[in-house]
Amino acid sequence: MEELNSGNFIEDIVEEELASGKVKEVITRFPPEPNGYLHIGHAKAICIDFGIAAKYGGKCNLRYDDTNPSKEDIEYVNSIKEDIKWLGFKWNAELYASDYFDRMYDCAAELIKKGLAYVCDYSAEEIRATRGTLTSPGTNSPWRDRSVEENLRLFAEMKAGKYADGEKVLRAKIDMASPNINMRDPVIYRILRATHHRTGDKWCIYPMYDFAHPLEDAFEGVTHSICTLEFEDHRPLYDWVKINCGFIPGPRQIEFARLNIKRTIMSKRYLKKLVDEGKVEGWSDPRMPTLSGMRERGYPPEAIRAFCAAAGVAKANSELEVSMLEHFVRDNLNMNAKRAMVVQDPIRLTIVNMEGSEECEVEDNPNAEVKTYHTVNFGKNLYIDRSDFAPVPPPKYKRLVPGGMVRLKGAYILQYVSHETDKDGNVTEVKCEFIPESKQGGANAGMKVKGVIQWVNADDCVDVTLNEFDYLLLDGEGDFNDRLTPNSKVVHTGAKAEGMLKDAKPYDRFQFMRMGYYSAVKGYGSGKYEFNMITGLKDSYGK
Repeated sequence: MEELNSGNFIEDIVEEELASGKVKEVITRFPPEPNGYLHIGHAKAICIDFGIAAKYGGKCNLRYDDTNPSKEDIEYVNSIKEDIKWLGFKWNAELYASDYFDRMYDCAAELIKKGLAYVCDYSAEEIRATRGTLTSPGTNSPWRDRSVEENLRLFAEMKAGKYADGEKVLRAKIDMASPNINMRDPVIYRILRATHHRTGDKWCIYPMYDFAHPLEDAFEGVTHSICTLEFEDHRPLYDWVKINCGFIPGPRQIEFARLNIKRTIMSKRYLKKLVDEGKVEGWSDPRMPTLSGMRERGYPPEAIRAFCAAAGVAKANSELEVSMLEHFVRDNLNMNAKRAMVVQDPIRLTIVNMEGSEECEVEDNPNAEVKTYHTVNFGKNLYIDRSDFAPVPPPKYKRLVPGGMVRLKGAYILQYVSHETDKDGNVTEVKCEFIPESKQGGANAGMKVKGVIQWVNADDCVDVTLNEFDYLLLDGEGDFNDRLTPNSKVVHTGAKAEGMLKDAKPYDRFQFMRMGYYSAVKGYGSGKYEFNMITGLKDSYGK
């Protein structure tokens, strides 16, 4: 398993606390809200949360922050589990914020008894209007000094469903003049009538994230609550909740820079918008930066982990080139993907001096430690790609031309004989002779040619569909909707693949020679011979 770059500041904190005895066992958690599918940004958090626990012999829990039932669904719960497993991690325990709703309610009631929380009748708009600004303090709520007894009664009535959604909230009583706006009497409970995916209609009030999260961590004995930088300003509230609810010293919140990648949507809200508006074919569309989308596209999970490790752990936000991710995907596939021959735009190639057929061997992967080969049938009737024959060749063209020669990968050198065209001048067939003594792996009769091209046998090839993708976002800045790439999916039908691909399994990955890396789609086989392009052959990262 890939490790994060050693010596990062989170590890420094953990090692110091272990050495001092402040922490006996490292316990972390990965806490997604089940309101969408995980994306590549979550992969970094997963690698950090699980990686820190594993490095120091600790535990990492999977905990769903399911405190907003209006946006959450069991579909998202299941997809999150599948993605974490696919990425290569195992959690210690599967937990839910909803496991603690009763305990959270009791904690809120205790805050009321301590005079540290009150029921407020302001609407959400009124709370925003009285919160103040970065340079001016907020205004106290007229209900801030309600008695403990009245607040307990009203809070109980909120729980019992006496009031409408938004009619009342429970707020922490901290400081309306605090320089940190998050500390200006934040809402910690709101009324929300929505059926919860686990608790049904038992509750009509739900804790806010800033109240629930530190309590969940404390209940579970989490030692290091690792989160992204946008929660840094919330850390004083995190500490206020755990201290005033009696968890001292309790968990420690540590923030790191989130993963940002150019031309990549890193917001579940915008990703859901694409799904809801039909701009993509669901959360698992291969164009999506979701982990399920990357799985469908054919990205190896090992490559994603390696990318996250290389991205490192920092305190300052930055934006990485998307080519960096593709570099790690390509590097993995170059070492592990089996080679295969496919022609995307086929034209018939007839070997005029060939009778019958014979087997030729093609190397599976030149980078493998142990060399293996697969056989392809060489016969009279073949296909080559239209781009590999030029009746009138452009400058520096090194493939088949009138009067020229070319080698077929793993097979023989061919000598051009003639070609035929249709009424529009399009080539329909090329005829060649093969040179019997030139079989690859043999003596080659001392012959050299400039070009080597892929080919397939027309008698046992398989028709395949190739899906190619562009980034969802155009480069640059501007409104999200204006930056959507038009025609970000292109489907090529009628491609011809060598016969062995008929037996491929879903998600099998191949390098189609001189074309790129491809993955067999979900449901591949039984007449559905379709591949998603993972990435091209050219690596531009760092150049």
